[in-house]
Amino acid sequence: MKRTLSVLLALIAFSPAARGFEPFKIQDIRIEGIQRTDAGTVFGYLPVKVGDTLTPEKATASVKLLYGTGFFKDVELENDGGVLVIYLQERPAISSIDVSGSKEFDKKRLLEIFRSVGLQEGRIFDQSVLERAKQDLKNQYISRGKYAVDVQTSVTPLERNRVAVNFKISEGQIAKIRQINIVGNTAFKEKDILETLTLKTPTWTSWYKQGDRYSRESLQGDLE
Repeated sequence: MKRTLSVLLALIAFSPAARGFEPFKIQDIRIEGIQRTDAGTVFGYLPVKVGDTLTPEKATASVKLLYGTGFFKDVELENDGGVLVIYLQERPAISSIDVSGSKEFDKKRLLEIFRSVGLQEGRIFDQSVLERAKQDLKNQYISRGKYAVDVQTSVTPLERNRVAVNFKISEGQIAKIRQINIVGNTAFKEKDILETLTLKTPTWTSWYKQGDRYSRESLQGDLE
């Protein structure tokens, strides 16, 4: 009769079934559910092998290590007549990353931004990584003076346990400087102070120099 050792790591550590589990000698190990992950990779992370006695503590360690790889979103162990059966549910892989609505950056630059935080085609999909990529993308727009940028993401499941990731960008208007006021200066003329600033009020060259774009980073630099 099959005996379930674990469904989730938390259940292993605290459930009555785990506490009442009787150790058994592992006669064989069978892995179920993997599609992309090599079986050798799974065996490499297991702290037990054929001939060992599986205790609740070792079962807990096994599940913890397999979860820790980041490859799996569910791990379940069973005793099938002395055979340790490991049921695994893999995290999906990223099949494609598409971006729409971007005029400020080309796709090559956007993919570089995503890669810098670990979001890349072929890698295991992680929602937290997607959120970091989204925030990094917003920061890139803010640095260009586009404070009203809105980034929406969607994840579409595909066959063979893959997903397509899409970024939909609404860039919004550029924050521009209408006027710069200098208050409290006595040692230097306002004109001299304005000439030292990176930030500028609009001129006929602003359309290509972009000096009239507001940026917190540029303002901080000017203050320094």
